[in-house]
Amino acid sequence: MKGLLIKDLKLMKNQRNFFLLIVGVAVMMAISLENSTLVIGYLPFTCSLFTLSSISYDEYENGSAFLFSMPFSRKAYAVEKYSFGLLIAIASLGLATGITAMAGAFQQSGSITETIQIALMTLPAILLALALMIPFQFKFGGEKGRIAALGTVGLILIVYRQIKQLAEAWHLNLTALFEQFSALGYPAFLAAALLFSTLLLVLSCRISISILERKEF
Repeated sequence: MKGLLIKDLKLMKNQRNFFLLIVGVAVMMAISLENSTLVIGYLPFTCSLFTLSSISYDEYENGSAFLFSMPFSRKAYAVEKYSFGLLIAIASLGLATGITAMAGAFQQSGSITETIQIALMTLPAILLALALMIPFQFKFGGEKGRIAALGTVGLILIVYRQIKQLAEAWHLNLTALFEQFSALGYPAFLAAALLFSTLLLVLSCRISISILERKEF
């Protein structure tokens, strides 16, 4: 798995101009926008998409057939992609937090504590995005995978709407329940969000391993 990770990091190095452009846009956003914390959402999510691009590069011109002839298992390949995604997400989140904190200090707006809290709450959202997108990328490839992922998001929204309608019919106040949960405090809410997103990421990894082990190249 170490060799696969080095391969993806070298591939990422070859795309350094693209990443420098993204970082440049993030710096401009932090300087020009009143709410510089938007950078914390923009930069990690954009950089995390490179995980999907690395899978597409591996599959280009049937490259996966050659890749899987090497001495590593398909399970190791799947685990490496999730590890690579986490590495990019955490590194870019740290960079975005630093840019936002410096912009806030320069503009004399916000606080470092608030910036760090927003960054920590962004991490579960990134984990959920990776958990959703990577299995579709393995199963359907680039374009079809993105369409399938968007369709799943739409399905989730429909299910949420149905749950909300059922709750109203049963006279359940979901907003009040959420407020009661939020009243537990930021640490408890963050811990619950991280636990849920981590469990979903582990489940997603197991699904990806199953997809790869059944897939023919």
